[in-house]
Amino acid sequence: CLALPVKTKKEFNNRTTRIYVIMKAWQIHSTSGSFVDNLQFNESATKPEPSQDEILVQVLSAAINPVDYKIPELGLMGRMMISLPCTPGQDYCGRVVAVGSRISESDMKVGQLVFGIIASPPKYGTLGQYVVTPLGGCTKLPDGIKVDDAASMGTTLLTAYQSIEPFVKKGDKVFINGGSGGCGIWGIQVAKVLGCHVTTSCSTTNVELCKSLGADEVLDYKSVDIIKALEEKGRVFNLVVDNVGSDSALYGSSSSFLVSDGNFIQIGAATGFSGSMSLIKNMFLPGFLGGGRRKFKFLLLKSTNPGMEQLAEWMKEGKIKAVIDSTFEFEDAKRAYDKLKTGRARGKIVVHVNNPN
Repeated sequence: CLALPVKTKKEFNNRTTRIYVIMKAWQIHSTSGSFVDNLQFNESATKPEPSQDEILVQVLSAAINPVDYKIPELGLMGRMMISLPCTPGQDYCGRVVAVGSRISESDMKVGQLVFGIIASPPKYGTLGQYVVTPLGGCTKLPDGIKVDDAASMGTTLLTAYQSIEPFVKKGDKVFINGGSGGCGIWGIQVAKVLGCHVTTSCSTTNVELCKSLGADEVLDYKSVDIIKALEEKGRVFNLVVDNVGSDSALYGSSSSFLVSDGNFIQIGAATGFSGSMSLIKNMFLPGFLGGGRRKFKFLLLKSTNPGMEQLAEWMKEGKIKAVIDSTFEFEDAKRAYDKLKTGRARGKIVVHVNNPN
């Protein structure tokens, strides 16, 4: 364990465990300029303390996501959304070290391995040695799933699940725009487990990756016009999931390839003014003024979704698998974000926060 010497201890529901008042953590103290430049390593950061309804988790591995840096880089808006200083990171796998008095031992025990998501934007994120979470915000780790794989399941897998499962039935056709990113990799697999026919888009270098995950058809956006290729298929898709969100033209054209009662779910959105305007157009511009003519939803992740238990079982059974691009040690978190920001990672990037032994 990388924690500093014991300062005090507390008792939770007659289960005594050591509680460290300080911890090591990566933090930002400003939203001006680059997120990576503002990221600083603090060896004596304040450690969060769980309430009676919360669990204290020692983070073993944390998977990083674009939202970690996109919110702080929104400038004034980002400053209004977060409380400084703050530790980034949402996704984790770790070990329970304390349980609040209102949580029964049958629901959660000290020593249990868990994985989950910290609500965004976090004050105490997963790039700190400890996090607190409500019982509904974490899931017990089934035997046979690796810690790094579990850490990678959080935000992107649950987002993929929530963007697909409520809107499809077996035999439906799904188009996933952006199949090689974090949500797309999981989305292909979730749709296939649910019995759907999957078409996805990606760059030339990732075509084989998408096929290996189960995609029935892959459109290479470097060699074909995606919208034209979809329109040529006719109104055959029951669901479109847009993980990119950089161009409102895809939704504007969706009535040409979505069935009349089909759904268009947008997950990704470009930052800045252009990205905001594109999203606003999709949400509010009526069809007769050039907007889309199919049901549109911008997905907001529900981090306590009970679907995580189902997803963990799918992974245990081998129905879905984690794709990890690279791993970094705790002290190299800046390098991990540098790679994430290139947009070229194939799968998740995981940071090892604490030694699992």
